[in-house]
Amino acid sequence: MLTKFETKSNRVKGLSFHSKRPWILASLHSGVVQLWDYRMGTLIDRFDEHDGPVRGVHFHKSQPLFVSGGDDYKIKVWNYKLHRCLFTLLGHLDYIRTVQFHHENPWIVSASDDHTIRIWNWQSRTCISVLTGHNHYVMCASFHPKEDLVVSASLDQTVRVWDIAALRKKTVSPADDIMRLSQMNTDFFGGVDAVVKYVLEGHDRGVNWASFHPTLPLIVSGADDRQVKIWRMNDTKAWEVDTLRGHMNNVSSVLFHSRQDIIVSNSEDKSIRVWDATKRTGLQTFRREHDRFWILAAHPEINLLAAGHDSGMIVFKLERERPAFSLSGDSLFYVKDRFLRAFEYSTQKDTQLIPIRRPGSNTLNQGPRTLSYSPTENAVLVCSDIDGGSYELYVVPKDSYGRSDTVQEAKRGIGGSAVFVARNRFAVLEKSSNQVLVKNLKNEIVKKSPLPIATDAVFYAGTGNLLCRAEDKVVIFDLQQRIVLGDLQTSFVRYVVWSQDMESVALLSKHSIIIADKKLLHRCTLHETIRVKSGAWDDHGVFIYTTLTHIKYCLPNGDTGIIKTLDIPVYITKIYGNTIFCLDRDGKNRPIIIDSTEYIFKLSLLRKRYDQVMSMIKNSELCGQAMIAYLQQKGFPQVALYFVKDERTRFNLALESGNIEKALESAKKIDEKDHWYRLGVEALRQGNTGIVEYAYQRTKNFERLSFHYLITGNLDKLSKMMKIAEVKNDVMGQFHDALYLGDVRERIKILENAGHLPLAYITASVHGLHDITEHLAGELGDNVPSLPEGRKASLLIPPSPALCAGDWPLLMVSKGIFEGGLDDTGSGAHEDYEEAADADWGEALDIGEVDSIQNGDISMVLEDEHLHEENEEEGGWDLEDLDLPPDADTPKNTQNARSSMFVAPTPGMPVSQIWVQRSSLAAEHAAAGNFDTAMRLLSRQLGIKNFSPLKSLFIDLHMGSQTYLRAFTSAPVISVAVERGWSESASPNVRGPPALVFNFSQLEEKLKVGYKATTAGKFSEALKHFLAILHTIPLIVVETRGEVNEVKEFITVVKEYVLGLQMELKRRELKDNPIRQQELAAYFTHCSLQIPHKRLALQNAMTVCFKAQNLSTAAHFARQLLETNPSNENQARTARQVLQAAERNMRDATQLNYDFRNPFVMCGATYVPIYRGQKYVTCPYCSTHFVPAQQGQICNVCDLAVVGSDASGLLCSPSQIR
Repeated sequence: MLTKFETKSNRVKGLSFHSKRPWILASLHSGVVQLWDYRMGTLIDRFDEHDGPVRGVHFHKSQPLFVSGGDDYKIKVWNYKLHRCLFTLLGHLDYIRTVQFHHENPWIVSASDDHTIRIWNWQSRTCISVLTGHNHYVMCASFHPKEDLVVSASLDQTVRVWDIAALRKKTVSPADDIMRLSQMNTDFFGGVDAVVKYVLEGHDRGVNWASFHPTLPLIVSGADDRQVKIWRMNDTKAWEVDTLRGHMNNVSSVLFHSRQDIIVSNSEDKSIRVWDATKRTGLQTFRREHDRFWILAAHPEINLLAAGHDSGMIVFKLERERPAFSLSGDSLFYVKDRFLRAFEYSTQKDTQLIPIRRPGSNTLNQGPRTLSYSPTENAVLVCSDIDGGSYELYVVPKDSYGRSDTVQEAKRGIGGSAVFVARNRFAVLEKSSNQVLVKNLKNEIVKKSPLPIATDAVFYAGTGNLLCRAEDKVVIFDLQQRIVLGDLQTSFVRYVVWSQDMESVALLSKHSIIIADKKLLHRCTLHETIRVKSGAWDDHGVFIYTTLTHIKYCLPNGDTGIIKTLDIPVYITKIYGNTIFCLDRDGKNRPIIIDSTEYIFKLSLLRKRYDQVMSMIKNSELCGQAMIAYLQQKGFPQVALYFVKDERTRFNLALESGNIEKALESAKKIDEKDHWYRLGVEALRQGNTGIVEYAYQRTKNFERLSFHYLITGNLDKLSKMMKIAEVKNDVMGQFHDALYLGDVRERIKILENAGHLPLAYITASVHGLHDITEHLAGELGDNVPSLPEGRKASLLIPPSPALCAGDWPLLMVSKGIFEGGLDDTGSGAHEDYEEAADADWGEALDIGEVDSIQNGDISMVLEDEHLHEENEEEGGWDLEDLDLPPDADTPKNTQNARSSMFVAPTPGMPVSQIWVQRSSLAAEHAAAGNFDTAMRLLSRQLGIKNFSPLKSLFIDLHMGSQTYLRAFTSAPVISVAVERGWSESASPNVRGPPALVFNFSQLEEKLKVGYKATTAGKFSEALKHFLAILHTIPLIVVETRGEVNEVKEFITVVKEYVLGLQMELKRRELKDNPIRQQELAAYFTHCSLQIPHKRLALQNAMTVCFKAQNLSTAAHFARQLLETNPSNENQARTARQVLQAAERNMRDATQLNYDFRNPFVMCGATYVPIYRGQKYVTCPYCSTHFVPAQQGQICNVCDLAVVGSDASGLLCSPSQIR
């Protein structure tokens, strides 16, 4: 007997299996009905409305119902989904022994101690028939599984078979009144719908049980005379066939097994007996120590039985259903129906090889248990449990595939288990002496080898090796050297599965799997609540296994997951790609197609095969909360981002992975206050001031916004915030903004408007604003407040911000494979928010409009004055509706500063001195505080003489390379040098170069801002940015030669913009000189600009010349503009129209100092062309050209170096010195 599940409880009197789910109902002598999941071993529910023992219980085949009958004379119908009793059927006058649903009709049959059997309609909730005739307690009654028959057993020593065909024909409600009258009489005399067909007499005592055979016309009964009788019936009569004797006490229950030709009975003699139904002999007996058996139940679909006894119940199987099989190359050898068969995977052809002797003994569970195959000799070892363990050796003739039907004489032997260990050698376990006998194919012993542990089974473990299993451990034993190669503590191992390369092994226990390597070094253990059935390795090193209900996978690190749900248990034999081949319990080979995407993805992630991961993300439909949770748990939230469509989840994942741009995208789509707030918090943590500002704007959080502008030193916007507060009538906000700005007059005005004249008076007098003081004193009259005497007033000045250079410098991290490869947002993501912020923020509004805005955009920011001034001053680009493409070709990198750490100072030479001695880089001298040598170096290297633009940069460098520690009050502050590229592993005695606050990536950011301002036509602002870059470059330090070249290219790019913008701004000033205006517009087109800016400059020059009737020159610019393939249709159209107009009259109205056919460079001071062949001098730093008259002057472009002076060249990297 194979016990699958056991419970401890009160005496079990009734049992019923659910037809589909792994559930069993047990009705107890205590009055409780229990619902168990026998697969998981858990109690699902209990129902306790009966008063007294419940003797009968039964599940409905398809509805969520069961019925119970008890000693309280009640039949109750329950709905297990609703967890309650639906109704009670009353009518029996004594204990109810059994209840059963009909398999088709809405009927229940019940047997009672009132000598009757009743049939009920559970839909109309009425009794439709009473079967009377027994003259003692009716112990059981049940419907025939197919025909209109009922069988009943009674203590009057008879078994009766009733014909209920008339009941089926009759409708559920009677047809007429006469029938209705007769219905009343049925309660007393029994109806005509059910008639006795046979009365089976033969038992000498009361009969406890009778049941039909599922298919044959047989009945089996058990009685208090300790006998089991088999009866046969035909259409006219029934007769006794045989009697089975062996029970020592009353037989409680008996039934035919649905799958095998056997009868199972149990009895108050504490035993379950199994009988052969054809030979009518006893096969096996299972006994319990102290518990009498009362009831048996068989599962309607699968090979399971259950028996109820005095202290609970057991669910069991009589025989193992796992087919014995062995794998060899492309073939599977297995035993089915007494034949050895072979299945080829490639052709999926199944062949019968040879018949195998079926054991002739009279016991169960004697079928083949394991199979071992030797491919070279074509020999098969079949092991079974006969005689306590034995084996048979068959050699399959080569020509016998599918032919041989003669039973081959096998070589036999006794042994716990037998496996091939070499081509023509197999090992047999001799348990009695705990040794292994190695035999040849003639079944002769070649060698004996004692085993290192008390072994109860052996498995193959590679040629010449055995895996020996004990109760709590396994070892690998080398038969040649007789040494243990590895051991491992395990729970009881049932099956062993080796990978194809024999590098990994899976040890399968009942509820766990241990994965180890070939030396039994433990890798991982998994636990399953449901029994583990089989497993195999796939090509990727993933272990695929089955439980009773699922196919699952296990990755090398122990992560598991479900691949597929199973309807019936299967045994995996081999895995080819996405196809799993398995045997079911009927011995059929079944290919199952699975989706391996999930575990291949996780495996790639585990093995860091990110290329595969990326292609799978792009091409497959991986999704679901489980996958997202897995990626989060494994530390890949940035990857999870690419699976998620739900914006809220995306937002959370983006914040978790610190991906501000993605979080911003999602926040825009969600557009809720809470999400903007969280985005602001994360952006502030990262120091991304642009997004912090944007988030605060979206939530209209003016207080935070004002404070944000204060700490970032953005006083322009802070003053705008003050105007907004004034418009919104937010006096407190306005006052705070005035305080932040240090604007005393504004504060006094606010206090005066709010009616706080004494406060206004004190503020004015403390700050010495006597004109206001007098005016306020006049208004206050006699109430002028007096100032406290002897107190010294201190001036409140807003602190200067720690960092004004935009976003905080971040650690330089290499972009992850995922950010680079998976970003589908393209390159425009970063500009997107800036434009959005600008667009939202920079809308010009009249103050009058603001009052009418209730919940509008935050575009209340009053840029109107500022914009008007700017536009009057510069007039933008003077172009209409220009749609420039985003600056896709500008370099994109966020600020990357190297990590800076503190190093405790050591006595000796000051660090600044070491820095100066070791370096020839001006930036490092400035950082060390040695401004004098820094200036000398810059003068020598770049010819710089005007250092006033560099003063603040020198100070920043020096401050940034030092930090200060306060020790204790009486001691001075300790200054600590901050080194570049410091690491813990570095020697404390070796000094690194100073940390610098300026780096190359900051310049790239500034360049982008300059480009953007140029595009927007804000030339003064753009010029400021470009000049700042030119002033910072001499103080930049980079590491590699490649970066040095980039810095030099940068100077050239920026210099062209500075020169061009200076000429354009000059042109704007010349209102009354149209000729010079045309010349400067023409020269601007010769600066090396980005394509979008080049187009704008060309369009500008074309427009200016066309208006001045210089049509030939205008046509030249139009042609050049069209050559750039403008993406804006308006630009192209205008250029074509200009060309058409010029072709009709190709002449210039005025002569310009401009010949586009002759190559020239521009003079940076006089803005005149220096044609090829003419003399010129250059700036040693920015290499701008000048006419010779400018020799010795400060360069107008960079405002640093002396034109024409000697200089050795830019030195900005240690690699240039080596």
